[in-house]
Amino acid sequence: MNNLFTFNDTIAAISTAQGASGIGIVRLSGKEALEIVDKIFLPKDMAKPSDFKSYTLHYGWIVAGCRRKPNIIDEVLLTVMRAPKSYTREDVVEINCHGGIVSLRSILELVLANGARLAAPGEFTKRAFLNGRIDLAQAEAVLDIIQSKTEASLRLSNEQLKGALSDGLNNIRKSILDILSLLEASIDFGEEEDATKTKNGRLTSRIRSINNQLKQVLDSASIGRLLREGVSVVICGRPNVGKSSLLNALLKEERVIVTPIAGTTRDIIEETLDIRGIPVKIADTAGIIEPRDLAEHEAVNRARRYFGKADLIVLVFDASKSLTKQDKILIRKINSRPAIAVLNKIDLPLKIKKADLKPYFKKIVELSALKLKGIGALEKALLDMVLGGRPIEAEPAMISSLRQKDCIVRAFNFCAEALNLAKCGWSQELIAESLKGAICSLDEITGRKVSDDLLDKIFSEFCVGK
Repeated sequence: MNNLFTFNDTIAAISTAQGASGIGIVRLSGKEALEIVDKIFLPKDMAKPSDFKSYTLHYGWIVAGCRRKPNIIDEVLLTVMRAPKSYTREDVVEINCHGGIVSLRSILELVLANGARLAAPGEFTKRAFLNGRIDLAQAEAVLDIIQSKTEASLRLSNEQLKGALSDGLNNIRKSILDILSLLEASIDFGEEEDATKTKNGRLTSRIRSINNQLKQVLDSASIGRLLREGVSVVICGRPNVGKSSLLNALLKEERVIVTPIAGTTRDIIEETLDIRGIPVKIADTAGIIEPRDLAEHEAVNRARRYFGKADLIVLVFDASKSLTKQDKILIRKINSRPAIAVLNKIDLPLKIKKADLKPYFKKIVELSALKLKGIGALEKALLDMVLGGRPIEAEPAMISSLRQKDCIVRAFNFCAEALNLAKCGWSQELIAESLKGAICSLDEITGRKVSDDLLDKIFSEFCVGK
């Protein structure tokens, strides 16, 4: 965050999505929040916001200018939440006004003119973290809740916000600290050789138990990231095999124009599906052909780019026609990429059978996008390819970001190093140093030890107002 900013400032921002809506919220946080709204809020009973009790809602008007002849900006409800029992543990005021952009901006400008500073992205949540109301894993969960695309990802984010991940990691941290205290006592007072061997046996057992716990958390990373970030799937194939019809069938709506004319799709059409809890970002691409004009040339180039970066490819074939040269070129392009072959148009007499494609694909699905037959089988095949047979259910202590995974990997490696040192009879000082490294890695997840640069990076991903 900009070094010119201080956390002694009172900050303000629009906290609701901009655009026409029923209500909008301008939020303030800081020691001068109540003093600022004293100047601009005219309650019906003429009381002052600075006299309002915490957790109370008050009806009135936001006004500019002299109170005897006020210029009314909007009719509002004003909510007061006093420190320390607020989102940021500072005095917080929320002005609930009409949701028009002019009203919201006018109120925000008035608040800023009376002493508040415009909040940086994520600054409200950053203050909640720095003031000790939530830890860093919980702060990241706030962003995950906002960005959740499925009910399953929302449940995972809420578990993290409640502290499930933090509690699990803190328990592991405590176990490591218990071992460290025993090691340090042993280092300070020394012991006979036989006693040291006995203690090393117990030590390796306890470190192994911690490593097993870290491994369980690490194993949750792939499912956690799937629930959080989803998977990208590209539908491709030669022109007129039914790619757009297939996307419409998956979406259960007429999202893409479908005609008998080859090359109808020129641009990339992207949508996100919820397939049994997994967010699947699916893209319908132009048929990959030799382009006939500049528009087709760009469409094919875009299709190839999406083809190259997708997590999973759905290659569609027209099963009512024999394999063409273009089909075979696309099969070769897939090579060893994760892919599902779709034999579309099975409602017509078949010219391609599953056996024809078995040498090239592990998953082959027969369906009719037009008749909506076999769509469920494709959804199941997509999940099987993505999950590899693992269950979807979110565990309470599940990591969901690459940053968190990296920290757990380092903690696991430090513990593995400590275990190896203990087995080989190395000095307890070296074992202790490795275990301290594991604690530092865990502390990066919860924010006990974290650099300002990392904090700035994490909170810069938030929207202004949260």
